[in-house]
Amino acid sequence: MCGIVGYIGKKDAFPIIINGLKRLEYRGYDSAGIALLSSTNKLNIYKKKGKVKALEDETIGQDISGTIGIGHTRWATHGEANDVNAHPHFNSNSDLAVIHNGIIENYYSLKTELQARGYVFRSETDTEVLVHLIEDILKNAAVNLEEAVRLALSEVIGAYAIVVISKNDPDKLIVAKLSSPLVVGFGENELFVASDGSPLIEHTKKVSYLEDGQMAILHRDGNLEVKSIKDNETHVPYIDELQLKLEEIEKGGFEHFMMKEIHEQPIAIKNSIRGRIDSEQFWVNLGGVREHELRFKNANKITIVACGTSWHSALIGEYLIEDLARINVEVEYASEFRYRNPIITENDVIIAISQSGETADTRAALELAKSKGALTYGICNVVGSSISRMTDAGSYTHAGPEIGVASTKAFTTQVSILALMALQLAEIKGTLSQSKFHQYITELEALPEKIEKILKADPYIQEIAETFQHASNFLYLGRGYNFPVALEGALKLKEISYIHAEGYPAAEMKHGPIALIDENMPVVVLAPHTQHYEKVLSNIEEVKTRKGQLIAIVTEGDTEISNLAEFVIQIPATDEPFTPILSVIPLQLLAYHIAVLRGCDVDQPRNLAKSVTVE
Repeated sequence: MCGIVGYIGKKDAFPIIINGLKRLEYRGYDSAGIALLSSTNKLNIYKKKGKVKALEDETIGQDISGTIGIGHTRWATHGEANDVNAHPHFNSNSDLAVIHNGIIENYYSLKTELQARGYVFRSETDTEVLVHLIEDILKNAAVNLEEAVRLALSEVIGAYAIVVISKNDPDKLIVAKLSSPLVVGFGENELFVASDGSPLIEHTKKVSYLEDGQMAILHRDGNLEVKSIKDNETHVPYIDELQLKLEEIEKGGFEHFMMKEIHEQPIAIKNSIRGRIDSEQFWVNLGGVREHELRFKNANKITIVACGTSWHSALIGEYLIEDLARINVEVEYASEFRYRNPIITENDVIIAISQSGETADTRAALELAKSKGALTYGICNVVGSSISRMTDAGSYTHAGPEIGVASTKAFTTQVSILALMALQLAEIKGTLSQSKFHQYITELEALPEKIEKILKADPYIQEIAETFQHASNFLYLGRGYNFPVALEGALKLKEISYIHAEGYPAAEMKHGPIALIDENMPVVVLAPHTQHYEKVLSNIEEVKTRKGQLIAIVTEGDTEISNLAEFVIQIPATDEPFTPILSVIPLQLLAYHIAVLRGCDVDQPRNLAKSVTVE
């Protein structure tokens, strides 16, 4: 959720932090704040409701000097989005400040106790308890700042990534993490800290990812001390290299990141399957699957846990693995998985899907699975993310940074990885004929070129959007492999245009949703030429009878449905298991153009954030 940036060194901290916050704004944009230790050793704190630009405007004419500082962009959990609840939060004397990503679950009891001791709270946030708790320990125990932070965190229940700055310790920043991401960057006699690598790439590629339960002291001379919060044991930080390029986090001439990322899908899928598939020698190889081949082959069942768009890709994964490899698959909302006392054994495989690799609910589901001895496998995009480090094996999607809050290329690359997995498992189990196996490999490699062709229909899709930009509701229908695509299409529209939309299996329309259909109801029907074509055709007739306005996604050359629908978007022919990778593209474009026409903030839709690191 929230974005964190910090700097300590010899350079002016303000431009580094403010630009870093702009990079991280996709993580939360309800409010933003910054704390700078000035050249006169004054702790200056500026906070503002709204986006980082509002904060930047607020600091015009203010003292923004200093070579040490912290910044935060917020996604609100406790307390509404306003100036007061914005981070950083500071203590009674305004000489100590904290920024925080996460949730302090026992904040109420801590707050009550601190209030009884005379501490006055200015905000409604859970975070403020932390700064007063640190202050209280400093007052009453003969310890230094880092020990006070460690002792305070020992009393905290919940999830956090924090940075602490103090005017009484002007040559250090204290950071710590538990279940929320935090990465330290190494410059020349300077250190950076951030929620992810995007604010760091302009300054360094040399980084260290803090592990859960660790804290670190960032010294002005560039020295980094890493310790365990629990027992104060010292750890040697592992130095890694950022797998990011600056151009990947720029818009590259597109008006919005979302549109850029939609158009990046051909290359993203190529990167996902590169080195993992060969259509000349006909092999598929995901290293994590190969490493645990026997456990996959002999698994009682595979359970896929995910949230949001990743959950939709998981549903397609269920179809793929069961259809091609004949292994029992269950798909679970990660947020519900551990609360229903699921049956998990050592013979199960748990696959977690998350773009960020930090999704709190998905991580919690994995922890439960690991405690039961199941094999855990991660599919995520962000290299070095928490899920990639906690699973037994996994596959990166290699989609590149996805800045737009509404996922696009993350979805299609996740499905691509799941298709590879299904093919590999089918080969291991011998459930596909050699000719079919070869056919699927060849077709999978052809998908990027076919997506390029679909993207050329963008002007026509924009025209459709102009027709329906004022609609109040949408209905999305699909069967088989394309039912999850209907769910994903509806979600995209909801996320960025704020139009109510629902996705349904096409056959379920008769069991309720058909009551909604009239001349004002746009109905998007996914109708590629698959085994369900005739059934979908009947569903379309039912919509037409009730005067619904039809937008049909069909295979090139289709005539029957094309003669019935008001609007028809054609996609190239492909094998049925891969149709979702193509059929979702027009739905992404449709949602995008409707949102733009309605004046919505496409990349940063209201109330959402890119990485949900709280439960």
